[in-house]
Amino acid sequence: MDRLIYTAMTGASHVLQQQAAVAQALSNTGTPGYRAAVNTFRAVPLVGDGLPTRAFVVDSTAGADFAPGALQQTGRELDVAVQGQGWIAVQAANGSEAYTRNGSLQISANGILQTRSGLAVAGDGGQIAIPPDTEITIARDGTISTVPSGPKPSQVVVVGRIKLVNPPQAQLVRGADGLFRTRDGVPAVADAAVMVASGGLESSNVNVVEAMVNMISLARQFDMQMKMLQSADSNARQAGTILNIS
Repeated sequence: MDRLIYTAMTGASHVLQQQAAVAQALSNTGTPGYRAAVNTFRAVPLVGDGLPTRAFVVDSTAGADFAPGALQQTGRELDVAVQGQGWIAVQAANGSEAYTRNGSLQISANGILQTRSGLAVAGDGGQIAIPPDTEITIARDGTISTVPSGPKPSQVVVVGRIKLVNPPQAQLVRGADGLFRTRDGVPAVADAAVMVASGGLESSNVNVVEAMVNMISLARQFDMQMKMLQSADSNARQAGTILNIS
C-alpha cells in the first residue's frame, strides 16, 4: 500500500510544480523574446534496504523551447529583433555575461545602452556609451551609429557594436532571472553571422492555446493522483477492518 501512496504523493506534488511552470509561461506571453520551459515527468527508483520496489516521480526540466517567435514591427529605433538563431549579450546583475532575445533597449541617464530591466548591453569592448543629443541607427550586424541632432547633421560616428552570440543550444541554461547562460560559465564568442532587425521585437514563443490545454491536463492528472491516495486510504481502512474481525 505504501508504494501506491508514495508514487501518488510525489506525482501530485510535481504536477503542482508543472502547473506553476505553465502559469509562468502564460504570464510571459507578452514578454518579447521569451522562451517557454519544457518539463517532463520521469520515474526514479529508491535505493536502500527494503526499497528496491519503490519509485517516486520527478519533474525533470528538459530545457527550453528555442522555437522563434513572430516579428512584431514597432518602428522604435531602439527595438531590435534577432533574426534566426542567436542571442544578445548583456551584463547580469552579478556582473556575469548572460543572453536574451528581448531586444527592447533604452539609454540610461548616464548614456549607457541597456535593456528595459536596466541591464547593460554588452559590446565588443564592454558597455556601449551613447552620446547625448544624437540620432541612433542600429545596423543588421549590431553596429550602432549616431548622428548629432539638429538642422545640419554632421558626420556619422560609430559608437560600438552589440555583442551577438550563437552558442549551441545544449550548452545554454536558464537562470532564475530568466536570462540564459552557458553551462560552464565561460562567455560565448561573438558570432558575426548573427543578424538583427531594427524597428521591431520578437514576440514570446508561448502558444497560449497549447498552454491552456496543458493546464487543464495537469489539473486532471492532479485529480487522478488524489483519487489514488483516497483509494489507498479506503483500501487500508477496509484491510484494517478485516484484520480486526479476524
